[in-house]
Amino acid sequence: MPAPIPITEAERLSELRSYAILDTTAEAMFDRVVELAAALTDCPVALISLVDAKRQWFLARHGLDLAETPRDHAFCAHAILNPTEPLLVEDAAKDDRFGANPLVCGEPGIRFYAGMPVVSPEGRALGTLCVIDRKPRGLDDRQRESLVNLALLAGTLLDLRRTARRGRVRVA
Repeated sequence: MPAPIPITEAERLSELRSYAILDTTAEAMFDRVVELAAALTDCPVALISLVDAKRQWFLARHGLDLAETPRDHAFCAHAILNPTEPLLVEDAAKDDRFGANPLVCGEPGIRFYAGMPVVSPEGRALGTLCVIDRKPRGLDDRQRESLVNLALLAGTLLDLRRTARRGRVRVA
């Protein structure tokens, strides 16, 4: 079942596009964030997913070869609806929102999903830092806190990149 479209979707998409990051090449700083997320949560897959109008595009990915999926299939499209809390799905096959999802029924066989919104300084969820497993499970308090903190870091890195692109600071 596709996620509802946020009321402020036009503003959110405009802000996402202000980062000029969609469809860019991989950047080491974002790759490091997903590698840390996978390691700290013991998940085989970690992504920074940016939710565009019709797709979710993976800015950084660890353990998954896909570069994007349709927004209608995106767990992250559900996660961005609440920018202040992680979305935790312990068993997607048993969740009414995701049980028939092609990403659950087929490849990559998602069973567990945890996604924390990556939020702009203006408070808009641009996407998520998410971790995925092919078996049902959960996160302990330390893992959940790590996911939240790494999502905050991803948002800060995005904002620094946008500021640097506008010529205001240099990012090494």
